[in-house]
Amino acid sequence: MITRFITEVNAKFNPFSMRSRATRLFLSYLPPGARQAGVQINTSLLPRTSTAPATLHVKFKDGKEMSLDGDKLGIKGIIEEVDRHSRALQKQADLTDG
Repeated sequence: MITRFITEVNAKFNPFSMRSRATRLFLSYLPPGARQAGVQINTSLLPRTSTAPATLHVKFKDGKEMSLDGDKLGIKGIIEEVDRHSRALQKQADLTDG
């Protein structure tokens, strides 16, 4: 997963719910040095009894914001969406540097 162009990740989920699995896995895919690289990661844990859906918001360097539903997309879908936009930004960066 290309995380170079991500500036902010906001996640709110119930850690005990199976419906929050994709959100938890996405956070685990972020590299250990992401915070030091400038990515702002905000997590909010919901109580065990909460039935609120998990939310995942990702912001990129170009200002695009994605609100991803892990329940519908799953972890593969979330990573695919984030990588799709990151690859477009990578192409743009390569063209301006090249």
